[in-house]
Amino acid sequence: MFGDNLKTLRKNKGFSQEQLSLRLNVVRQTVSKWEKGLSVPDAEMLVKIAEVLGTSVNELLGEAVAAKNEEGLSSVAMELQKLNELLAMQIAQKKQLAKNITKASAAILLVLFVIAIYDSWNETWYEFGRNLYRIFH
Repeated sequence: MFGDNLKTLRKNKGFSQEQLSLRLNVVRQTVSKWEKGLSVPDAEMLVKIAEVLGTSVNELLGEAVAAKNEEGLSSVAMELQKLNELLAMQIAQKKQLAKNITKASAAILLVLFVIAIYDSWNETWYEFGRNLYRIFH
């Protein structure tokens, strides 16, 4: 009874097992075991589950809870989840791009620094510039 009610209430809220487990500070497998009836949470955890799912402990432990059959809400929830995933991917890509730009900039600055302080490089570049000037003038 508890496992079925937990699963139904979780799905009605639009939570995956992973999302619910994060809110409860347990691993996903624990939520799975509760839903399958392989284990049950202690009294404190029952109260926390009821709070997260916006229900009462009585409803969690009581008679079977009816699933919401509102297709519109579930499809909107699915679309929002997809958008959140896309946004998270874009943010990760932007962070990676910023890291790559930072690394490239650091490498360029390092090369310029070495060129600036290394005398023979200065002389080589100076001679190169003078030779180019002579060629074109």
